[in-house]
Amino acid sequence: MTHTLDAQLDSIFAAGDRADMGPTIEALLPIYDEHPHHPRVLYELGGAYDTAGEEERALDLYERAMESGLAGDIRRRCYLQYGSTLRNLDRIDESLEVFARARAEFPESVALGAFEALTLHAAGRSNAALSSLLELLAEHVDAAELTRYKPALRGNAEYLRSLDEEPRSTTED
Repeated sequence: MTHTLDAQLDSIFAAGDRADMGPTIEALLPIYDEHPHHPRVLYELGGAYDTAGEEERALDLYERAMESGLAGDIRRRCYLQYGSTLRNLDRIDESLEVFARARAEFPESVALGAFEALTLHAAGRSNAALSSLLELLAEHVDAAELTRYKPALRGNAEYLRSLDEEPRSTTED
């Protein structure tokens, strides 16, 4: 059943139009009615609502998808979309928490790191955001011209991250 359901979901999204998610949502609703607790169905419907600009509606579906056992790469994608939606709704602290959980679970995900950097920037932590992106470049971009500069990128990333750290108290008793 899951293979058939996955194929059905894949087919709906292959035929979809991101500029007009109405038909995609309409195609997903009967599947949702039939499988209201299926993690991927919840995730895909959430994503469709999210793309259609109905972020609040998407959040509940993302949360339910995660709680229902969404796994693997689709779980990683759900984290990314969930965290980004929270950021877009100006729920920055919640977004940072989601990305922290996501990065702990998927530490090698470049996409999660990039979108976490957007949330860091939205939180007013521009040095940490740039630091994060420099680390992603140093760890994941294999360009011959960049190789010799990776230690410098890492050093600059460390320095920038330190600028956004909480200042330590220097007062004496």
